[in-house]
Amino acid sequence: MSRRLDILFVKPGSQKQVYGELSAFKLTAIEPPIWSAILAGYMRGLGFEAAILDAEAENLSYVETAARVRDLNPLVAAIMVSGHNPSASTMNMTGAGRIVDLLSDKTSGVHTLLAGLHPSALPGLTMDEERAEFLCQGEGFVTLPALLEALKGANPDFSKVPGLWWRKNNKVQPGTLPPLLEDLDVLPLPAWDMLHMEHYRAHNWHCFGNIERRQPYGVLYTSLGCPFKCTFCCINALFGKHTIRYRGLDKVMEELDILVTRYGVRNIKIMDELFAMNEKRVIEFCDRIIARKYDLNFWAYARVNSVSQRMLAKMKEAGINWIAYGFESGSKRVLEDVTKGYRLDQVGQLVEMTYAEGLHICANFIFGLREDDYDSMQETMSLMQSINAEWSNIYSAMAYPGSKLYDLAVTQGLPLPKSWHGYSQYSPDCLPLPTKYLAGMQVLSFRDYAFDAYFKNPRYLHMIRAKFGEQTMQHIQGMTEKTLYREFSIV
Repeated sequence: MSRRLDILFVKPGSQKQVYGELSAFKLTAIEPPIWSAILAGYMRGLGFEAAILDAEAENLSYVETAARVRDLNPLVAAIMVSGHNPSASTMNMTGAGRIVDLLSDKTSGVHTLLAGLHPSALPGLTMDEERAEFLCQGEGFVTLPALLEALKGANPDFSKVPGLWWRKNNKVQPGTLPPLLEDLDVLPLPAWDMLHMEHYRAHNWHCFGNIERRQPYGVLYTSLGCPFKCTFCCINALFGKHTIRYRGLDKVMEELDILVTRYGVRNIKIMDELFAMNEKRVIEFCDRIIARKYDLNFWAYARVNSVSQRMLAKMKEAGINWIAYGFESGSKRVLEDVTKGYRLDQVGQLVEMTYAEGLHICANFIFGLREDDYDSMQETMSLMQSINAEWSNIYSAMAYPGSKLYDLAVTQGLPLPKSWHGYSQYSPDCLPLPTKYLAGMQVLSFRDYAFDAYFKNPRYLHMIRAKFGEQTMQHIQGMTEKTLYREFSIV
């Protein structure tokens, strides 16, 4: 008889709730569930039987997902609520909660656990609202092995499991955040073999110029965390503090070699919240890729004030073709309020330097930060069009759990979305934060207007056709024909 599965990591499939009508089109990325892969590889390395069920990649409904979990019959079903950027965790709580509900029949013998960024940011509220038996606060490297050992014992004592929240006589028992794993190189490689890599699809913009070649798609961490304290960001809620930990480059390259040679991955996202910061490390990483003569298409994050021309030149040579900058706002007042930490007069030189080295820019902007009014949002729009980046992510400010903006909203009683998937930028019931001067729906209206104005701008489309060809320009024109449905009237 085969040994029972100890733990199954489940990625909820929430495309319809998260992206609304856009989910019917191939505009969005489908990214590998990296934290499930990391934890599954880790648990397997400790001798546990682990597996991954990616309901999003397999396009499973919540009912189908729960049925598959029951068929696999793990001791613990760990529903993972970790997205791939600060905006991509909370909105998946709707699906996670529904799957937990469907698994709550005690006769199944499957214990349910919620883990990831959102549960770590709001562990008490999550346990109060959802029916999961357990919640893992933090990364899970200490919590999950100790939980499995406790469940296999005769008299489980969950109070001795660091990072675990559980129930006793229907009362939630709080856990404490365990210390971080300092040496990331003790981790085995992520369990890529547990995933169907051909299912994963890169962002459309990542493959401009070759829009039909978006699969397979891989992601790669070279570091975890971020030392900066932007008020709108929640990424460090999983770690409990503002810090950055680096993997050794030998380990990183071992993983990259597997993604490329075993799974045929060419399009890769470097997941680090801040990859382009340490010039010496970035250049060494790039030199190792160049020496392998791989033909890859990476994208990575950077701060406006963290790159150098030498770094950018080396990144381009290694195949890092896209760099994502967090410009956020075109208003000095707004930037200072969110402690972004750069000067607007640095932008022009940065953009010129990036384009001079042949890289493409993915520009990130946020409308509706606390000091925003219509004039400052117009400044942001003007900066956006001045840069004329090959792609712009155009967000409205959301109070993501784990961020200072969320704490502020709760303290001041500001209106928040009525559902967790209302935290998605694209959902029908999206509700941004109000600013000091504007209602949330005024912000959302301006954001949707700015999106259309940017991507329908003839100057932008001319640039896209010149750089990437007619097919890519027509792809963008087709994208802008899709209108987001919003349930709220604009005030």
